[in-house]
Amino acid sequence: MQSISIAIADPQYLTRVGLRHILSTQPQFDIVAEVGSESALLTHLESQRPRVVILDYDHPGYFSQQTIKAIKRTSPGTNILIVSDDHDKSSIYEVLENGINSFLTKNCHEEEIIDAVKATARGEKFFCTRVLDYLLEKSFGKEENCSPTPLTPREIDIVKLTAKGLIAKEIASELNLSIHTVYTHRKNILEKLDLKTSSELVLYAINNGFVQMS
Repeated sequence: MQSISIAIADPQYLTRVGLRHILSTQPQFDIVAEVGSESALLTHLESQRPRVVILDYDHPGYFSQQTIKAIKRTSPGTNILIVSDDHDKSSIYEVLENGINSFLTKNCHEEEIIDAVKATARGEKFFCTRVLDYLLEKSFGKEENCSPTPLTPREIDIVKLTAKGLIAKEIASELNLSIHTVYTHRKNILEKLDLKTSSELVLYAINNGFVQMS
């Protein structure tokens, strides 16, 4: 199994220790750096080029949104997972527009952090529920995208329910389908849209106007 090199960038010592403890449970994770400042991070990036940087940008004087741009300049092949307690929606929107791969809050559980690192290493998107809620909120009021979609009406129904946060069992009950059928539809949807994760599917629903204010 190919290892995933990771740099942890957070000025808070306890946060770095906690992340290291969680990540050390996965044999494929290789923590190559733990740093508390942007300058130290960029020095490591120049020599080690980790596949994933776990960053909390919301620490003026240590890390900022400019750190994201500096990471991209210094090590373009490094993917970025944000783990932050930032609750400022406008700030979060700006971070997302800067092209980070994934965003978690510091309230997320161990399993979600591990899944986010794996997805980020593959270059996929991974967002926690709170960030997805912000994205949904931002989508309200936008003009509906009327461009054609390759999905069938039933597949669109499943996309809409997925974007609302329903799991396969709940979607099956809502549409009077078997769970197996829902999984089959979801697999076909991801293949048609060239997506890999449910988070990317939710973003597709947002961008294509499938999510409506209830």
